[in-house]
Amino acid sequence: MEIHPLMRAFLDHLRVERNFSAHTIRSYAADLQQFAHYLAAVDGGADLGRLRPEDLLAVEAPPQPSLEARLLSVRPTEIRSYLAVLRNGEYSKATTARKLATLRSFYKYLVRLGRVESSPVSVIRTPRLEKRLPKFLDVEQIHALLTAPNSHTLLGARDRAILETLYSAGLRIGELVSLNLEDLDEFHGALRVRGKGKKERLAPLGDKAVAAIRSYLKMRFAKLGRVSQGALFVNRAGKRITDRSIRRKLNKYMLLAGIPTHISPHTLRHSFATHMLNAGADLRSVQEMLGHENLSTTQIYTHLTTHRLKEVYDRAHPLAASTA
Repeated sequence: MEIHPLMRAFLDHLRVERNFSAHTIRSYAADLQQFAHYLAAVDGGADLGRLRPEDLLAVEAPPQPSLEARLLSVRPTEIRSYLAVLRNGEYSKATTARKLATLRSFYKYLVRLGRVESSPVSVIRTPRLEKRLPKFLDVEQIHALLTAPNSHTLLGARDRAILETLYSAGLRIGELVSLNLEDLDEFHGALRVRGKGKKERLAPLGDKAVAAIRSYLKMRFAKLGRVSQGALFVNRAGKRITDRSIRRKLNKYMLLAGIPTHISPHTLRHSFATHMLNAGADLRSVQEMLGHENLSTTQIYTHLTTHRLKEVYDRAHPLAASTA
């Protein structure tokens, strides 16, 4: 399905004005396209009580002119019916909530443009989610992962520098791929990072991360030449590396490091925050380093550290285990 110009303008807004990552924008695009197929199913008289999400792919999407009118006339009852269709599938509550969040953002954008008077999603409550603690790696696993690339080759040195930077600075993957050469301050060991909403922050870098970046750049400049500006991390053709490429590389090194559970680049960010708090860093400092707007977002990591401390207590204290 060709994406509608109205949807495309919204996705461009997310990319340019809100600095969303390419991965997130792809997810939003897929959610909007699925909703367009749902609207076509409604207009075609489908039995919504039996309709499943996978059935929507077989429904021909509305032509572009009529789709715009349809999107602008959506009612809250149709949003509720759409959520019921999603529940007919095997989607988790988290996935359903994300798809609803996509529509919520889309219609807020349309209200701001004056294309609709009010959002049909504003009266819909987000499904209550079970609180899940984010995955993180222990220090030994982090060491195994960071040393997995062959840093004697250019691409291996680049991958080592990428992994070191993700973990050392606690970056989001979108923040990492948008880094430019001039954002690196080797002398002070810091990066200028453009986060969500184009907010900039200074992210400290550890000595090992700085050394890994320096080693990579030395090899890169020798092979590809030096430029005054441009991406900090590039692919073999000298173009800015993509988040998709980094995800593939991470899967490769995860296997080499013998890490049994699936991880994502965000797992390194979770690991950074958890290890910082475990080592005694205060919550406000970690909030600043992560670029969180609200302290409540950072507080999830206190649950991780408390959970970890309880595990240690239960294993070590002679009277911790119940004898009843």
